[in-house]
Amino acid sequence: VQLQASGGGLVQAGGSLRLSCVVSGLALASGSYSVAWFRQAPGKEREGVSCIRSGSSGSTYGDSVKGRFTISRDNAKNTMYLQMNSLKPEDTAVYYCAARLTRLLLSVCLGPSSYVYWGQGTLVTVSS
Repeated sequence: VQLQASGGGLVQAGGSLRLSCVVSGLALASGSYSVAWFRQAPGKEREGVSCIRSGSSGSTYGDSVKGRFTISRDNAKNTMYLQMNSLKPEDTAVYYCAARLTRLLLSVCLGPSSYVYWGQGTLVTVSS
């Protein structure tokens, strides 16, 4: 499984960005999996942002992004997205997408240690 994240950049506070993660080796339209977005700011631990599982079983978000970020997927394009609105300077980080070939419980799907496959990361910088 390979993941390729893109879409990062520089944006002013209050602005929006959409991150994309193209997945290969795993069909998002079928099978059992969990895919997620994480972020890591300088000097901080990697933080779970959002995750989504196979089927129509819902998604979950980290407390710091609830109500502002939305995770989605396009099965036809085998791509996962993270729509980020109302961005804040504290959202500045390298954002990573990750996958695991099992359907995790929502209660644990934001834990980075749960994931096996990782993309290379894309930098999001939010200026004040």
